[in-house]
Amino acid sequence: MPGPVARRIDVTGAGGVRLAAWEFGDPPKPDPPTKQPTDEKQAPGVLLLHGLMGRASHWAATARWLSERHRAVALDQRGHGQSEKPPRAAYTREAYVEDAEAALEQLGLGPAVLIGHAMGALTAWQLAAKRPDLVRGVIICDMRASAIGAASQREWEDWFKAWPVPFNTLAEVRRWFGEDDPWVERPSPSRGEFYAEVMHESPDGWRPVFEPEQMLESRQTWVYDAHWEELAQVRCPALVVRGLDGELGRAEAQEMVRVLPRGQYAEVADAGHLVHYDQPDAWRGAVEPFLDTVVAEHLKG
Repeated sequence: MPGPVARRIDVTGAGGVRLAAWEFGDPPKPDPPTKQPTDEKQAPGVLLLHGLMGRASHWAATARWLSERHRAVALDQRGHGQSEKPPRAAYTREAYVEDAEAALEQLGLGPAVLIGHAMGALTAWQLAAKRPDLVRGVIICDMRASAIGAASQREWEDWFKAWPVPFNTLAEVRRWFGEDDPWVERPSPSRGEFYAEVMHESPDGWRPVFEPEQMLESRQTWVYDAHWEELAQVRCPALVVRGLDGELGRAEAQEMVRVLPRGQYAEVADAGHLVHYDQPDAWRGAVEPFLDTVVAEHLKG
């Protein structure tokens, strides 16, 4: 039986940047559905925000099960996926947050649950702090609240230079990012698949759909700053999820939960930074109870 399909909806982000949003749902049925009473409450919408270098399609597995009960939309953020990548656009924290805000408003999705991975998680909690009227709950996946520092930014610059682009085939992409990349501690097929999904075919081979310079510019806007203050301003329920082998350590994750006024904690075994990609079933098991609670709270209220 075919699963839900993704339908593209264009959104205008901060500064007029064109963004691609993808709504996951069942294919249209030939007969019109039975009209529901207008006062019946629906489960809150969900906006999925990928991390740096990611794209909306990385959420496909999550969006499929979400769409059974929610209106699930994933956003290609500026500079990523099929969204616009203007060279002179702002790649600031404010721009990313305003883009997500615009998506919620233009899609009529709010107040929604925001699910963010890494950079997308930071955007989610910053938007929840800024616009509590638009956000009903937040899931923060493997993102640190502390400053990462200048050395990390230099490491990323060197890492981008080490990529053997262009790749001749997608198999080469999977092998390099899953096995040969010096940053890989042990073979990770899911990591190889993750990066294969952000490549497109050029005349000379396979290259990333994003510009590495724009990724570094985006990253620079958060690595030097800590973000504890915004966490403390998130008034809705919030779940902090980490992979046991991810970038967010247990002590910091638990401190984030403590700082969040309504924080909760979950961790996923045998998962690295790409928690939802490494262990999709365990990821679902970690986040679904939280979503059920948020939905129940919404329906009761």
